[in-house]
Amino acid sequence: MVAIISIIDLVREANIAFLRWNLEHGRPILDRLHLVFDKIFYFFLAIMIGLSIFYLILSIISLFPDRKNKERALSADNIPFVTIQIPTRNELIALRCAEKCLEFDYPKDKYEILIGDDSNDGEVSRKLREFADLHSMVSVIKRKENIGFKPGNLNNMLKRSNGEIIVIFDSDFTPEADFLKRIVAPMVHDKNVSAVQARWNFNNFSQNTVTVLSSTIVYVFHHIVLSFMDRFRSGSLCGSAEAVRKSDLIRLGGWRSGSLTEDVEYSLRLYKENKKIIYLAGLECYSEVPYKAKDLYKQQMRWAYGVVAAYISHSKDLVFSKTLSIKKKLLSFCAGFGYSLPIMIMSLFLFGLLSFVTDRPGPIDIPKFVSETGRNVLLTSGLIAASFVSLYKAKKLKYSFRMILASFSIGIVTTFYVNKGIFKSVMKRPMEWYLLNKNADYASDR
Repeated sequence: MVAIISIIDLVREANIAFLRWNLEHGRPILDRLHLVFDKIFYFFLAIMIGLSIFYLILSIISLFPDRKNKERALSADNIPFVTIQIPTRNELIALRCAEKCLEFDYPKDKYEILIGDDSNDGEVSRKLREFADLHSMVSVIKRKENIGFKPGNLNNMLKRSNGEIIVIFDSDFTPEADFLKRIVAPMVHDKNVSAVQARWNFNNFSQNTVTVLSSTIVYVFHHIVLSFMDRFRSGSLCGSAEAVRKSDLIRLGGWRSGSLTEDVEYSLRLYKENKKIIYLAGLECYSEVPYKAKDLYKQQMRWAYGVVAAYISHSKDLVFSKTLSIKKKLLSFCAGFGYSLPIMIMSLFLFGLLSFVTDRPGPIDIPKFVSETGRNVLLTSGLIAASFVSLYKAKKLKYSFRMILASFSIGIVTTFYVNKGIFKSVMKRPMEWYLLNKNADYASDR
């Protein structure tokens, strides 16, 4: 019993000693840390406010259409031969895309359709072959191994492509009958144009909260960022509903095998070569967005990883190029500029939390906390404003409440995954290509 009492006394004395040390030394250390974390928080807050203002300006500019950039029709006596490539892996939805391509109002002897089959599902491969057997314009190109992900598939099809222009669709895209004529026209009229990108829209926009958020993310890029770039007759490839000049692609070494965003990576190489990329804002092509939250997270993480990797690879050459104008250099960074936002959001959360936990203990001033938080959210809401504008331009403003709800729930988790992709890319850690679920039977929003 005496021994137990002695131990209790020792513990009590040690606790008193620790409290004394904490008051004399520990609290001042925490006070200094709190001051450091607080200043870092406001540093990132200032940057975030600047980015929000920038997005707000871009959104306002996008509300005023640029009437100078008009599409030119394709001349009947100057129609190039085109190869349509549809890369796919275990996706029968690719047949829907091929069927839509067969309906193009383009001379049937002036284009071919290649389906790049990377499937490891024998039943899918069999049905793709059966479809090709029914249509002389369609060929299935099968690889033994899925090496290099999608760009590896595209490079494999490139060897069999006879067209001077290559048009690429992901398997879930559904182009309209006039799509082919319109997307190749800029390359026919201007031989300096190396690539053309069409605007994306979505069949399953209103399917659920996930699809509303997924669509809005892409809408902001197309209706705000690419629309701004279009004012300077510039753009960026997005990976589908795009056209590239085969001679330039071959000269630049084809697609970067293993790239998770081969579109942005190739766009940066075209910028380095001072080549033109045209964005056709008036030419829309419908597809699907992820309808499951986990698919959205994987998609956004992959995009972040691939885009950041592309800029790490090419930024130095772009910045120090002696042949590119300052305007061209700035425009080349527009496609990746948005990834600064999730980094700032995560930094604000981290240093705000550290500032909070190192502050002196005491009752929380609820009114002050609410007012300061509301003020900071308002000052950094440029991306939300851009989302409203993009929904307005897409004629889907009635879904604004669902967009806000999704942004402050699923969107927070998405931000984490985007930062995870950025971190992995910077640290050069490997990442796989995630195959997303496609819901081909979902009713169209159109």
